Amino acid sequence: MTEPQRRDRNAGALGQQEPKELAAGTGSNLRPPEPWTGPLGRLYLVATPRPDQPEAEFLARVAAALDGGVEILQLRCKDWEARPYMALGARLADQAQARGVPLFINDRVDVAVACGADGVHLGQGDLPPAWAHGLAPGLLVGLSTHTAAQAGRALTQAPAYIAAGPVYATPTKPGRAAAGLAYLRQVAALRPQVPWYAIGGIDACTLPGVLAAGARRVAVVRAVLDAPDPAQAAADLRAALRRPAVTPCG
Repeated sequence: MTEPQRRDRNAGALGQQEPKELAAGTGSNLRPPEPWTGPLGRLYLVATPRPDQPEAEFLARVAAALDGGVEILQLRCKDWEARPYMALGARLADQAQARGVPLFINDRVDVAVACGADGVHLGQGDLPPAWAHGLAPGLLVGLSTHTAAQAGRALTQAPAYIAAGPVYATPTKPGRAAAGLAYLRQVAALRPQVPWYAIGGIDACTLPGVLAAGARRVAVVRAVLDAPDPAQAAADLRAALRRPAVTPCG
């Protein structure tokens, strides 16, 4: 992906320091974002810091995953206050920008704009998509869906993509029942005109069934970020997305 596809980062150069504007509370360098114009790839990583995980380790694992082949990145920090969320988001924005990968922020339009992300990902209970588009016209908006009715409605709301799941039960969504492969088949039958990602409990073993159900893009969490070698895990999944389905593991 070429540099013109990237939006101008408005968070400034960070390294390991909080942006001056963030620390001062001025936000004077914020500008209306320019939209990402590149394609959205097949392998999506939702990066969630683990409790008590050193930031340097988290950043290193995300960087390795990007180098291994992750094509779209989301930062998900549930229940974080705005300032630390913005600071970590800006650091990931630097990593993503350097590799030509779009960055989405989970839930928070304000954080997405402040840290220089390309988009925001919204759940069913989050800010309505129309509000997100109105508040930040330059941001792409991705939407979570869990039923065929939600998917059909989401596709009328100008999303950059939709996510369908959770396909399998996952600890990242405690208390939410798995939607199953049948839901993926329902979404595929809608023939979405935007990219859609299967999500929830997907790894190298479950991927063949997901592909057989009609998905061509997947979003993962533990399968890459918790792998012994995130770069290799990402490379293996990306390769599997580009070849015919094989027999699932074990």
